[in-house]
Amino acid sequence: MTRERLISLDVFRGLTILLMTIVNNPGSWKSVYPPLLHSDWHGCTPTDLVFPFFIFIMGVAVSFAMPTKTFDSTTFNKILVRSLRMFCLGIFFNFFAKIQLFGLEGIPLLNGRLIITIAVGYALMGNFSSKVKNILAFSILFIYLFLAYSGIEAYQSVRLPGVLQRIAIVYFVVSLLYLKSNQRTQIIVAAILLLGYWAVMALIPVPGIGEANFDKGTNLASWIDSILLKGHMYRETITWDPEGILSTIPSIATGIIGLLIGQLLHRSIPKNEIAKKMAIAGITLIIVAQIWSLVFPINKSLWTSTYVLYTAGLATTCLVLLYYLIDILNFKKGIKLFLIWGVNPMIVFFFSQIIPQGLVMVQFENPHIPGEQINLLNYLYSFGIAPFFGNPMTASLAGALVYVGIWTFILWIFYKNKLIFKV
Repeated sequence: MTRERLISLDVFRGLTILLMTIVNNPGSWKSVYPPLLHSDWHGCTPTDLVFPFFIFIMGVAVSFAMPTKTFDSTTFNKILVRSLRMFCLGIFFNFFAKIQLFGLEGIPLLNGRLIITIAVGYALMGNFSSKVKNILAFSILFIYLFLAYSGIEAYQSVRLPGVLQRIAIVYFVVSLLYLKSNQRTQIIVAAILLLGYWAVMALIPVPGIGEANFDKGTNLASWIDSILLKGHMYRETITWDPEGILSTIPSIATGIIGLLIGQLLHRSIPKNEIAKKMAIAGITLIIVAQIWSLVFPINKSLWTSTYVLYTAGLATTCLVLLYYLIDILNFKKGIKLFLIWGVNPMIVFFFSQIIPQGLVMVQFENPHIPGEQINLLNYLYSFGIAPFFGNPMTASLAGALVYVGIWTFILWIFYKNKLIFKV
């Protein structure tokens, strides 16, 4: 049994997923407006809000998904399997471009990869019995790990961490914490995680490097990644991973803060009072984050404790504004678009990253430059979108918005037919 859906939360989720799709799919990565890029290191751009907002929203949603705090083997198994399914979906993104099939190349290889994608997507999002879900999730995870560490050349450098992997871990911990503890304990755990992470990063020397620091590639989190994830990290960073091991610990606190806000939303007090408490909480978190950032910078890649408080504060503030407008004032004009995006986040997460990879695999001779090869994704953008804009950054944003438009149509069909895909 689940509680009645909170419309403002679905809208907030839709806004977040929509922004994620825009920032992840520009027409050209060479021409992007700065707010649509991650901060180079310290600092926080609008793009840096997407990931923590989604974890925060997930934390809020946990209390809606499990209104009766009953913990037994069945409940634990559901949480574990859902976490594993998310984890496996996330890893598949990294495997897609590595898949090799009997020496196939070009379109035949793409077709093979797409068939495997559909099979994996169905296995991890299909509605099966609990036993079948268990078997499929554990089997797929075993296959991933076997391939990654088998010595097979194609998979020697496949990345193992990622966005959905971190979300899966946070979901698992936050769900168990919700069922097995009270709010006071949850606050204490979040505080210990944030203070403990700061202490570890600020006080423990980095082996082979020297003093503790928060610099790129030389901090303790980077060192741990280089030891435990060697060869299986983000290709742009190589020696460390932005969704690495140590930095996953404070991200759990992001989920806990969302969980606390979710429980506040269930309190038997007037909605105006709930909104007031949420607003105070959000502003307080932002202020504390700004003060603490003087010694512990706000940084997404390190997922610093100040980044947790700052982004959770902004997320709380955004949610309370939507809550006040939609659930208190009952103002629902113009929210349909975001509802369509908000109720089906997993299907967007999964396929919105697979489709561009597939289009890149379709190579052919550039009809405008004889002898030069071009992929389908670049062709569609270069000759179907970019010529209509004088500013390359505007053209790049237009490319992202066209992709959003295509997904909006797909999600509208799902919404109209009440098709909701979950793990």
